[in-house]
Formats: sequence, structure tokens, C-alpha cells
Amino acid sequence: MGKRKRGSASQQAIADGQEAQYAISNAEKPPAADQGKRRKAQGSPKDAPLEPVTIQIVAGTYEKVLHGLTATITRPLAIEDEKPTEVEFADTFMFNAHSSAVRCLAISPNTKNSDKVILASGGSDQLINLYSISTIPPSHVKTKAPLMPTLAGNRVVENPKNKELGSLQHHAGSINALHFPTRSKLLSAAEDNTMAVTRTRDWTVLSTIKAPIPKLYGRPSGDMAPLSGAPSGINDVAVHPSLKLMLSVGKGEKCMRLWNLITGRKAAVLNFDRHLLHSVGEGKYNRGEGWKVEWNHLGEEFALAFERACVIYGIDSKPKCLILPSPKTKVHQMKYLTLKPNGAEPYEVLSLSTEDGRMMFYSTKYTVEKGVVESHRESSIPVCEPLGLLGGPTEGLTGRIKDFEILSVPHLTNPLIVTGSSDGAIRLWLVNAVEIARQVSSPRSTGALVNGHSDPDVSTARKRNLKQVGHLLSTYETGNRITCLKAFVMSGPVHPETVIGGKTSLVAGSTNGSTDVGKDS
Repeated sequence: MGKRKRGSASQQAIADGQEAQYAISNAEKPPAADQGKRRKAQGSPKDAPLEPVTIQIVAGTYEKVLHGLTATITRPLAIEDEKPTEVEFADTFMFNAHSSAVRCLAISPNTKNSDKVILASGGSDQLINLYSISTIPPSHVKTKAPLMPTLAGNRVVENPKNKELGSLQHHAGSINALHFPTRSKLLSAAEDNTMAVTRTRDWTVLSTIKAPIPKLYGRPSGDMAPLSGAPSGINDVAVHPSLKLMLSVGKGEKCMRLWNLITGRKAAVLNFDRHLLHSVGEGKYNRGEGWKVEWNHLGEEFALAFERACVIYGIDSKPKCLILPSPKTKVHQMKYLTLKPNGAEPYEVLSLSTEDGRMMFYSTKYTVEKGVVESHRESSIPVCEPLGLLGGPTEGLTGRIKDFEILSVPHLTNPLIVTGSSDGAIRLWLVNAVEIARQVSSPRSTGALVNGHSDPDVSTARKRNLKQVGHLLSTYETGNRITCLKAFVMSGPVHPETVIGGKTSLVAGSTNGSTDVGKDS
């Protein structure tokens, strides 16, 4: 009866909100004072979720464990709201996954007809461990169960549906990259210079793609290859949205490779010329290899990350622009972020995390005609102007951000970003899409060129004009050094009497439309 009442009440609230919007747009508008009271009482219907939002976060650590926790947002989200958002964290599982550090994670796409997803973890022990993770939010209900003893005093919400499935052992090196292009396929890349495509229905390896091992000559002096050996291994892979092409970058290679996923063969090799390497700060004694590669959601361009810079390529595999973080710092992760402001067309910006604790946002459409590298030499490749940042030394956050995840919440126009730092802190950010759209519509590239010549102090001007394009919602200290992170928004029925508090071990609810994990869909 409680569920029916809450459902009817929520439906009535939605109907009332729609009628109010129709009345405001077609009839007399209420006074400004009444609008202010209504905004404070209810919040904006587009910027506030209708019910509590629960996010499942999984972090891989140097301490060989997988730490799972949930973040429940119990009050509306709004950029202009001065009252702090209530976010409650609770530990859900702690798997002793590998015998060495966890290097990468991957989560299968979530579907409406399934209440589970597959979590894959790769480590330095050459194993790929598989887990079944429930997508139903846990029901936080006050019970008379005894308190679960914890040393840290954290809330514990255990879910017996989170369980281990098994391990895959078809690689002979450390696992560097894991991806789920679809729910039925798992793509893995390792330091044995192989990339494997595994079917999740029966965990059979369908195809193995082997990249050539780099030659001995021309090795950088700082690599970690053994004596009389060559550096080898796949650093990262990226699958085109059409699922027909794949990019890969490897150790000891100053190039990237394009693979045909239909035939499983090499399609092309793109070498990095000396001018490009010099523009991104890769000199004679640097590795000159790509660390990360990422396609945008439309498949029209892709980003390649070096150690301290990024290069944006078009669909013709030609460099479009450069991304040079200022001050100069190491790039750890990058992903494309799709923003949908109110009444505007969706657009994409590139977000990246740095060594000094910053989340930076760039638009690849607005660039400066000539870039300035650290040696004050002009580069013929345009340079992207930063739109804004999150965190950083100015906000008192200096820990390096190893990984992050971008989440889109229903009924919320502003996306959420979950970041994991090597100091063990997991932070939840709310991005201001309107502020980023304002920066895109009026790019700050006018001060980068002075009378047609490059300004040598362009990096200082760029650093001074950057603004915070969001705010921090909450922080959770895991106590472990984080290496990788994944997150998703949990969906499913929530108990009507949602009370977050206490330290009781509770069990999540269930649905009738459950499917078996690993079933090909």
C-alpha cells in the first residue's frame, strides 16, 4: 500500500508540475516573489531528480582489492542552491580480487530488462576476474539487526547478489585495458601485445589480435624493458561507435594502429612525426608513445593522450588541434562529455584529469591559430582553449586524479562526475552545463594572439582566466590508493521508507524481470 501511495503521489506531483508549466507559459505569470518561494520550496523541475538517486561506484586499488560503495543523493540537485546537497555513502562489497595491483576495470552496458551487470577487473597477475553486480538500489530500512563491526565506522549495506563469477587466463602479461563494446562482448588488451575478443555468453575467446613487437633500436632510455629486451604491450584501445574499427597504442612505438574488427586484421599504421612529438613535449629522450586513446560519441574524431599533452585527430587521421594543460602536468585520463543545456543543441567537450588534481574541459571546435609550446616555439597545429576546470590547487585539491566517470542522471540536465584520486578520496562533482555553454559561445581566444603574433605569456593568461564550472557535492575517504574507477546510476524500485543511517548489514530488493548474467543480448 505504501508503494501505491507513493506512486500515486509522485504521478500527481508530475501532473501538477506539467499543469503549472502550461499555465505559466500560456496564462498570467505569477509574481516574482511567488516564483522565488516556489523555487526555494520545490527547486527547478529540470535540475532536480524526482526521487533519491543511487550511484554504484567501484574502485580498483594498489592494495589488490575492489572496493564497492554506493552514493545516495537524497535531496534535489541545483547549481544555484546554496544549501549543501545531502550525499550518503555506504560500503557494498570488498573483493580480494588479485594478487597484485588492480590496473583496469570495465562494466557491461546496463539494459532495462536486466537487474545485473558484469564487472571485469584486470591486474598485473595476468588474470581477468569477473563479477556480477546488482543494479537495484539497496533498501535502507531501519531494522533490529545487530550492528556490523567496522574499524573505520563506515556504513555497510551488503548485497548477496554481488558475487564472483570466475577468472579468464588467456593473456600472458599484465592486463592494461578492458572494454565492453556491447553486453555480449568483452575486449581485453595486455602487455603480451595481444588483444582478445571474448563472448560473455560462454566466455569463449572468439578472436585474438596480435600486434607486432617493437624493434630494439631507437629505444628511449627511460623504459622499463628487461636487459636485452624491447618494451612491448598494448597501452590502450578504443572501439569506433560503429563497432567496425579499433585504435590501439602500445609501448615502445611512436605510432598508433587501426584495426578492422570485421576481418581482425591491421588496417593502417599512423606514425608520429618529429614535429608532432616536439609540439606535445616528447623530445629525443622521451618515450614518444601514446598512453590513452578515445573516440567521441559521434565517431567523427578521436583524442590521443601523450604523457603531458593530447592531440585531437579528425576522421581523416590528421591532427586537428592540440591540448596543452597549463601549467604543464601529466595527463592520467580523458573522456568526451556530452552536454545538453536548456533549449540548446547537444555538444561535446573533452574532459581530462591531471597530476595536480584538476579536471579540465576543452572544446575542440574553438582553437587558437598558432600554439606556443613550452620552448616558446610556434607550432603550426592549432591549440584548444580551456573552458573551465574543477578542483585543483586553488581549491585545496592537489592529489592526482587517476580515473573518473561521467554520469547522466534522469531529470537532471547537469551531469555528475565521479573522480578517484591516488590518495584514496572519491569525490562527487556536479557540472554546470550552462556555464560551459557560455564559455563555448564566447571563447577566450582573443587574448592568445597579439597583432597576429603569439603571446609568450599565453599560458599565464589562460591559467588566470579559468573558472570553476561546477561544485563539489561530497567526498568519501576509502583508505586505499585508487588506480582505476567505474560507476553507474542504479535503477529499480526503492523502498518507500528510505532512511539512511546506522551501520546495519541490509539486503537489496529484487525485481521480477531479472535475467542471467552473461546472457547474450
